[in-house]
Amino acid sequence: MRNVGAYFRSWFGRFEAVAYRRPDPWLGLPAAALVALGALMVLNTTYFLGQEKTGDPFHFFKLHLLHIALGFAVMAALSQFSLAGLRRLVTPLMIVAVALLILVWIPGLGVVRGGARRWVRLGPVLAEPSELVKFAVVFFLADFLAKRQDLMSSFKRGPLPAFLIVGPIALIVLKQPDFGTTVMLALVLFALLFAAGARAKHLGAAGGLALAALVIQAVVKPYRMKRLTTFMDPWGAARGAGFQLTQSFIALGEGGGWGMGLGAGRQKMFYLPQAHTDFVFAVVVEEFGMIGALMMFALFCAILFRGMRIAHEEPDPFASLLAVGLTAMLSLQALVNLAVVIGLVPTKGLPLPFLSYGGTSIVMAMAAVGALLALSRRPAVR
Repeated sequence: MRNVGAYFRSWFGRFEAVAYRRPDPWLGLPAAALVALGALMVLNTTYFLGQEKTGDPFHFFKLHLLHIALGFAVMAALSQFSLAGLRRLVTPLMIVAVALLILVWIPGLGVVRGGARRWVRLGPVLAEPSELVKFAVVFFLADFLAKRQDLMSSFKRGPLPAFLIVGPIALIVLKQPDFGTTVMLALVLFALLFAAGARAKHLGAAGGLALAALVIQAVVKPYRMKRLTTFMDPWGAARGAGFQLTQSFIALGEGGGWGMGLGAGRQKMFYLPQAHTDFVFAVVVEEFGMIGALMMFALFCAILFRGMRIAHEEPDPFASLLAVGLTAMLSLQALVNLAVVIGLVPTKGLPLPFLSYGGTSIVMAMAAVGALLALSRRPAVR
């Protein structure tokens, strides 16, 4: 048994002889505040929904607390990993993520909701593999690009292999269809390529091609084209395809500067679809006003700042790129979600990290914070 324990401690590399710093409290505290706000908003927005669908007004809230507990366990475990332990996760994470992504297409395991095949049921567990895919791709790209930093000036030997690896995964996600996660994979890829030293002209050309491909995908699918035209004039289809966005606008307008007060918002009462998931920010503004929105935005900015500071201080290329990727994953997804809610970009179907209801999304957001906390424990450059 002693040999078995020594093997696992060696494989994970969770403990080291050197004295590390405490995890960055200015990273953990904003994340904890956002999780607490998210729990409050899930209770607030699912009370009537739970009563109608299950007869238990706290049904979704209790599930959300269970997911938070699981996310906290994952975050606490990852925060204790050494750099060697985090690097050893690269291959297992990628294998599991791709395997789950394939299982989505197996009858009996894959679950279809709203015309999308994005979930897989494993016994009592219902998971969304695309959330794990984003996390795994960040780890993989950080390791892959860290080994190729000297080759980034050459498009064929630097950025191109990364595109060829992530491209097929993004296509599988797009096939589900999950346009929002596909966009996020592309954004994270470009962020990591830029951080790894890829040339601006290479990224610009590749970005133009990627944007053209996404536009084509948006145009050829009738429901995506409908979303695009509705985005241009939501009030023209306020009783149809534009209903969700116009209700979001109403919630934002009712909030004003100081909000209507916790629990006083009306849009969550079956007016605003997905009030507990993709459009939870609209309810935050309605009840806490612009001041509440700015405070929430400040918490995300704190995570962005501390994550990038970790990346800047890291001498190890893998650790630095991992910090960039995880921070970009959280920050860019939050930015896209907020842009959707206020009508700056078409609806993508992306949850707001830490706040939206959803099992896999909250667990993976907290896992990202756990990995960042592990990196923050490493000695800073003197």
